[in-house]
Amino acid sequence: MPKAGKFSLRSGFLIGLALLAAVLAGTQAWILLKPKLSFADPDVPFEVETLVSGLEHPWGMALLPQGGALISERAGRLRWADADWNLRPEPVAGLPEISPGGQGGLLDVALHPDFDQEPWVYIAYVAGEGDQVGTEVARGRWVNDRLEDAEVIFRLLPKSATRHHFGSRLAFDPEGYLYITLGDRGERDRAQDLNDHAGSVIRLYADGRLPEDNPFADREGTRPEIYSYGHRNIQGAAVHPETGALWIHEHGPQGGDEINIIRPGRNYGWPEVTYGAEYGTGLPIGDTEQPGMEQPLYYWDPSIAPSGMAFYRGDEFPEWRGDLLAGALKYQLLARLVLQGEEVAEEERYLQGVLGRIRAVRVGRDGAIYLLTDAASGELVRLTQGG
Repeated sequence: MPKAGKFSLRSGFLIGLALLAAVLAGTQAWILLKPKLSFADPDVPFEVETLVSGLEHPWGMALLPQGGALISERAGRLRWADADWNLRPEPVAGLPEISPGGQGGLLDVALHPDFDQEPWVYIAYVAGEGDQVGTEVARGRWVNDRLEDAEVIFRLLPKSATRHHFGSRLAFDPEGYLYITLGDRGERDRAQDLNDHAGSVIRLYADGRLPEDNPFADREGTRPEIYSYGHRNIQGAAVHPETGALWIHEHGPQGGDEINIIRPGRNYGWPEVTYGAEYGTGLPIGDTEQPGMEQPLYYWDPSIAPSGMAFYRGDEFPEWRGDLLAGALKYQLLARLVLQGEEVAEEERYLQGVLGRIRAVRVGRDGAIYLLTDAASGELVRLTQGG
């Protein structure tokens, strides 16, 4: 059984029993349902410095090796903040055509793992024709402060008219494989269809070629780019610094946000297996477990709406080395998950309600933690050790 951020009750009937038990015991119901979490003082241990402001719903960032960052704005602009954190007034040129709307637009941005020698910038974005859109990934060379030789290396198929659950994070593993995380496009059954990219994790070479050892590369009637499936909407991805495994978190419905370790060919259950519930009614969706479907490593109930994810590596917070950091949109916080191997031993929450909706999380070479806030006038902030 995965560890939950809060004890999960899957129906109004069970909630009613819990409340009744609390009353009969002469205690308050919140004691019975209290999550096993420690909540840190929001003013400790950080010094919070705003580096860039005035960003329109920023979504992803790539910290540049020479300093500064590339920052995506959901409206379809890629912005460059130089090494002195001056935001250049003109967006980066050379992007492919992007179709903003709803939850879609320009999403994540990442650098080639050998960026100094191979200055490729990768972007995930929404595009298509008419109302038929989906997640795509392109790359271009960073030359003279613009993208050149831009090429599309992945297109989600089939496209559809919905405007939510696009994913999409980009991550490279130590072997140089590119992982692309995708949402179910709001059409939940697509996540169980291996002939549909929606609701899956994609694995490619850095130039977009298909790895021959992908789990479905030789199976007819499947999309060979799929590495895992049964996902709802993945908005956090990070590669473990020691094992090289891809860890992700994904949004659940009304609870059931999950952390999973991605293994080739595995089915992560959505919508057949989930700890979430139907919006409005609170009724269960499917089961909490089924044979042949993976259990989450950890889940949140109620939902924190996680977005952005990074393993901490650095000297600024030495006691946090190896811990997992996750931003949250709904609860507007930074969660720190203390790990023991592949188990979450403890969760601490910081900055709740202080910065706003946290969309992206990165750890810099300096050991500082960099966050993007999702707002009409969003910010890039840096966290360093307080005191």
